[in-house]
Amino acid sequence: NTSSVLETPDEVYEYVNTPLNWWQANKYCKQHFGRMLFDAYKTELVHKEKLLQAKSAQGPVWLYERDNDLEVQILTLPVLIFQNKTDTKYTRLLVNFPTMAAVTVCVRVQWNETTPEISTIFSYAVPSFINELQLRGCIDKDGYVQLALIVHGSHSPYVSVFKSDGQWHHLCVIWQKQNGDWAIYADGKKKKAGEGVHASKEISELGVFIVGQDQDSLGGSFKEREAFSGNITDLNVWSKVLSEDQIAGVRSCCSLKQELIFGWNGSSLEIEPTVEEAKVEFVCPGKQNMECRTFKAESQEYSYLPCIQSLPFVCHYKKEIYLKMKASQPNPRSAFMKKLKYLANSTTIAEPLFLDSTKDLNILEAAATLKITQQALSEENTTLESSDLLGVIQLLRNTADILVEDTENLEVLQNLSQHFVEVAGAILEEQNADKWFEINGIIKGPMTIVHSIDMMALNLNQLLNPERNKLVIQSKNIQLEVRQIELSRVARSGDVYVAKNASGSTMDQIQVPKEEIEMLLVKGVGKTTFINTWYGSLQSLVGNDNVNNWPRDSTVSDGGYKYLTTELGSAIISATVLGENEPINTAIYYRLQHRPLIPPRAPGTEIEPLCVFWNFSLRPEIGGSWSTEGCSITSSDSEFTSCFCNHTTNFALLLQIYQVQRSSDEESTLRILTFIGCGVSLCCLIVTLILFLVVGVPKSDRTTVHKNLILALAAAEALLMFSELANSNKVVCIAVAAFLHLFFMAAFAWMLVEGLLLWSKVVVVNMNEDKRMKFYYLTGWGIPIIIVGITMTTSFNNYVADSHCWLNIQTDIIWAFVGPVLFVLIVNTFVLFRVIMVTVSSTRRRSKMLTPNSSPEKRVSNQIWAAAKPVLVLLPVLGLTWLCGVLVHLNIILAYIFIGVNSFQ
Repeated sequence: NTSSVLETPDEVYEYVNTPLNWWQANKYCKQHFGRMLFDAYKTELVHKEKLLQAKSAQGPVWLYERDNDLEVQILTLPVLIFQNKTDTKYTRLLVNFPTMAAVTVCVRVQWNETTPEISTIFSYAVPSFINELQLRGCIDKDGYVQLALIVHGSHSPYVSVFKSDGQWHHLCVIWQKQNGDWAIYADGKKKKAGEGVHASKEISELGVFIVGQDQDSLGGSFKEREAFSGNITDLNVWSKVLSEDQIAGVRSCCSLKQELIFGWNGSSLEIEPTVEEAKVEFVCPGKQNMECRTFKAESQEYSYLPCIQSLPFVCHYKKEIYLKMKASQPNPRSAFMKKLKYLANSTTIAEPLFLDSTKDLNILEAAATLKITQQALSEENTTLESSDLLGVIQLLRNTADILVEDTENLEVLQNLSQHFVEVAGAILEEQNADKWFEINGIIKGPMTIVHSIDMMALNLNQLLNPERNKLVIQSKNIQLEVRQIELSRVARSGDVYVAKNASGSTMDQIQVPKEEIEMLLVKGVGKTTFINTWYGSLQSLVGNDNVNNWPRDSTVSDGGYKYLTTELGSAIISATVLGENEPINTAIYYRLQHRPLIPPRAPGTEIEPLCVFWNFSLRPEIGGSWSTEGCSITSSDSEFTSCFCNHTTNFALLLQIYQVQRSSDEESTLRILTFIGCGVSLCCLIVTLILFLVVGVPKSDRTTVHKNLILALAAAEALLMFSELANSNKVVCIAVAAFLHLFFMAAFAWMLVEGLLLWSKVVVVNMNEDKRMKFYYLTGWGIPIIIVGITMTTSFNNYVADSHCWLNIQTDIIWAFVGPVLFVLIVNTFVLFRVIMVTVSSTRRRSKMLTPNSSPEKRVSNQIWAAAKPVLVLLPVLGLTWLCGVLVHLNIILAYIFIGVNSFQ
């Protein structure tokens, strides 16, 4: 291997001058824990050109396209559902078609077996001619779907293309003006070709392309009897004739962008409202010859070349990962490597194959290498270095990429799978946790092994037959079971997989419920393969980076519990369902046993379980993360938690740990005291307000401020007392939370006004009283209305907490209340301090003038009372008693004090 490296402060670019095909080049970069270079970023473009010029590179190099990963195996596509024949359901392509001397249209269809009459897959009409381009079909008497291509009214013969079996099929039709050549392909194979279909002129431009209907006028006049019935997806149109290899590539989920007029995209479709939509996963048939993107440095040109061609390429690495990788190169002197080489020399293998990461493993080499690796790992006192662990992981990843299609190698596949699971289980031992930590920047965690096992297990379906419908592979830490089942046999009970410990007792289980089985039977799925895997040792290996980004449980009361951390608290269990060798997404139930936490849970703590699955596409920089999407708890006790998830993948339990700060009795007592205190306070506020209004208290700015403060505080406390009654109605609860937010904000705003008024009376005597009240009203009511309005507008969906009608304290929304309150308390604390200073100074002067002969003790007593009196009177008026609310989580006594002084405010 000849290569050249360009280092920047954060990145490393490696030019590899050993020509490889696209897949080998991509594999080389991945196996070295980087990625093939692509031109999405200008900085990469500059470094790439600099590196290639320094190397005097001649000719093109491979580029990676983010949106065209050629190694994808499962493709999720939006599907159009034409459930019945109608004269209304249609979909239109929103694209301007050019004049075409040649055309290729490819589409995936699922034909409705119950409609043998004519069905139109698509029709293209132009103003001058309605039947410009059309593909239609029907079911013949033998149960085969026949298709015919129409170009400018010229009709090809009907061709039988596939059995009407209710399965998905890939269709392509091609036509060119020269000789009127045409051909129809089904599932990658040419079914019929001919000539003489409208050879006189090109297909006209600016027409209307309709999916699912025959146009009898431009864009309309549909007829029910000619409509399509079934499902359609992945329709693509090119203004050229695709070769057989290119058609095979398109069928294999690979996109060809040259001369592509329309690529399947939901945003470029006009879908009639009654046409249903769904998402369907397709397993791509495999890699085929196709075109891949290239870059030529000397001419600054981008182009496409056959992916099978061998070219140099550039790998891009994060510098930190690159340096770690270099430091973790295989050490031939390690005990493990010496043992491995000894075993390799005693077999037909020259040396361990994972030292050569560009070599494509075949199944025989992989099985032999895994066998000696397993033998080396099983030796007593075998200690892995971080470089050894890295090499074994590379071997497992390479092996998982092997697609086994040769039935003669099934016995080898059996041995390979056993050694694969044993090797994976050995490196997932808890004793290797520190080595996993050392390579964590290179390998994105132990879940990469889980992914490799998932990929390897897809091959094991081939080992099953009517005589052998179950395969069980076990190691110390991993259990893998593959079962082939006739769904009709489990329709009443569902399918259950149970993992057992060494003593044979039941631990964890996962179930596909009978409702899902019945739905699969309705869809025509008969025989399926269930793949289940159980991992028992990942708890100590999955780092907190993947679990401690979880929000606190919203049901935990503020102050009653203190959030500590989140830990993986169970084994990991997985489910995959295959029908016709293609994954089928189903809902599942699973039950997992709670594991002792590492380190053990401290006394005085409680746990809240979460049902989660591993999402490899979430936080890809660390290899994925846990997600709760589509999962919920069905039951839970101290030992087990049962969950429901609406999809299949790898599942586990996360345990959120909280420190108990208040008992349920203390919480109940606090609620009762709050209700009593607010009730007494509300009565007193109402009486006070009546006295202000009825008795005839002289009008002044001070009494006006008092009235508004009383009104806001009374409204807030009345709502607070009865807010729990609104918990059952979401709309009412949001309204109650908004008004609580408004009135408590208004109460604090008027407390601020009380402070400003006091400042004007005591410190600054001469102020304009006419403008003062307008400013006070704007502060007391205007600012709270603005704050509440902005908060609800910007964060309506997260505005209210889940368990009570108040602001969501799990998000930053709570600062829309806490922030203004802290500001008011700071200002009023400063006001109170100044009032005390002025009052004490005034008392001292008055005492000297009125009682010049009084004793020093008497004067000190007067000054202390002069300082204490305004504090006692002004603390509740200025809202300063709320300062102790910041400390309620420290001690239950502070919580009682807070409720006592504020509920009676």
